[in-house]
Amino acid sequence: MQDVALIRGRVPLLISLPHDGTDIPAEIAARMTPGALVVPDTDWHVRRLYAGLAGALGASLIRPRWSRYVVDLNRPPDDAPLYPGQRVTGLVPRVTFADQPIYRAGSEPDGAEVAGRVERYWRPYHATLAGELARLREAHGRVVLWEGHSIRSQVPMLFEGRLPDLNLGTAGGHSCSTALRERLSAVLDGQSSYTHVIDGRFKGGYITRHYADPARGIEAVQLEIAQATYLDEASFAFDETRAAPLVEVIGRLLEAALAG
Repeated sequence: MQDVALIRGRVPLLISLPHDGTDIPAEIAARMTPGALVVPDTDWHVRRLYAGLAGALGASLIRPRWSRYVVDLNRPPDDAPLYPGQRVTGLVPRVTFADQPIYRAGSEPDGAEVAGRVERYWRPYHATLAGELARLREAHGRVVLWEGHSIRSQVPMLFEGRLPDLNLGTAGGHSCSTALRERLSAVLDGQSSYTHVIDGRFKGGYITRHYADPARGIEAVQLEIAQATYLDEASFAFDETRAAPLVEVIGRLLEAALAG
């Protein structure tokens, strides 16, 4: 199985799913707690939400094999904070979103291991992503990078209360044009099935902020979806009935991204 799976599309849209992976290398898994081996903080089933849409639109799609517990692809390689003053799990997480240990006592990775994981697992994803962005921009003169994420609707360690259903992040308007932000806002305002917010708790992670360069035709947007909208949060089981209207809304957002 490839470490990074890339489907090359024909339109100026790249969908990135950096937390879709669930695999753990055996030498790392041997040191992890039973609860962590379930990889509960996966962006469960985002591939199912996006794959059909990507194919229908002709968009590129990139996703990793490995779990975010191996290395978080949406964090900077130096682990600089993205949300100063707020608690986060970091580049190589030591605890889950439920504040439970990922590693057995005394088995946590040291600095040298973290650096090795960056080289082995983090850089290949980013090299592939950067290459595809460059290809699409060269072919079309512009490209939209769409970061697809999901998370439990309630994570007390990270935020208070219940998360809105759809959380659009544009780094406070800096990662995309005003026109794109307005088109996406119009889609969200035009539907009544899901609560939504723009640049709330999730403004966009490292990938959105790092690769965005609107002046050069590279726009980036992150969509964080509350998982209660499409799965059973206790079992992570996908719910086709709940997911169908959500996929329709995501599709309209992606079409708006391409409309520029």
